[in-house]
Amino acid sequence: MLSFKWRHFEKEIILLNVRWYLAYPVSYRDLEEMAEERGYHVDHSTINRWVIKYSLELERVFQQKKKATGSRWRMDETYIKVNGQWKYLYRAVDKEGNTIDYLLTAKRDMKAAKRFFTKAIKRNGHPELVNVDKSGSNKAALNSINEETEEQIEIRQCKYLNNIVEQDHRNIKRITRPMLGFKNFHSAQKTLSGIELMKMIKKGQMEGDDLSPAEQFYSLAA
Repeated sequence: MLSFKWRHFEKEIILLNVRWYLAYPVSYRDLEEMAEERGYHVDHSTINRWVIKYSLELERVFQQKKKATGSRWRMDETYIKVNGQWKYLYRAVDKEGNTIDYLLTAKRDMKAAKRFFTKAIKRNGHPELVNVDKSGSNKAALNSINEETEEQIEIRQCKYLNNIVEQDHRNIKRITRPMLGFKNFHSAQKTLSGIELMKMIKKGQMEGDDLSPAEQFYSLAA
């Protein structure tokens, strides 16, 4: 259970602001103005602290309620600016477009790709097939995993099959664009986990999706 003890604001206000920031292309200052219009004052830096604290905690609860994903993955990486430098967000979806997993890394190489695949397999099970781009590091990472296990992953390098994950990147970029880059790697990791969480909820990847996306989000803090 998430703790809201000693918080100056009520749990409902905290979760509302966190959800808005993760679900829509708004800035912290936008939310500060929206709060004023609703009759309460909260500093944009306070909302920032809420997002960083609760995003990862909510995503961890979500993982326990996440529906099973397909075994044929499309994997690709995109760029995220952190402290003025480009970092790499590894992401994968199944052939239906459901999010498999994600990982923000400082480098784009075989070790980073293997870390991503190891995390994704641990949380989602062993894939039957993974489609990657022509990057040698991604293929090398999968070859390394195949060498370590009897359960082999078929590796395919077909660009057009990755259109679905490339389109999915745009949904993440649409939310991060007003943020104008992250201040540090730590805050980027946690905030992105919340953005990915909201996207998975909107895709219907959470058990109990007879509720609205907002209701599903709030239920994670129940």
